Amino acid sequence: MTDLFNNLASYLHDVFVIKFDGWVVLGFVAQGFFTMRFVVQWIASERARKSVIPVAFWFFSIGGGVLLLVYALYRKDPVFIAGQALGLLVYIRNLYFIIVNGRQASADG
Repeated sequence: MTDLFNNLASYLHDVFVIKFDGWVVLGFVAQGFFTMRFVVQWIASERARKSVIPVAFWFFSIGGGVLLLVYALYRKDPVFIAGQALGLLVYIRNLYFIIVNGRQASADG
């Protein structure tokens, strides 16, 4: 059991202390942006008393997605790169629909 604990402690020290650099900071900031989209959505849904997705959700998605994609490119992780790149297409497309429909509504009104 002691060996297991020592190995785990060594692994965590390696991951969170030895390998800590500016890229890791960028990764954490990016993950923070990405997480904020859920916080924004949760608050908006609580206020509306129903499930809603505010426009800010998509801005946080794009900001976090771009930063995570940059981080994934640096890490050369094909799974992470593909996931973030494809996700960005969805986020940008949804924001496009919101902008176009907003212009349409103001032109009709």
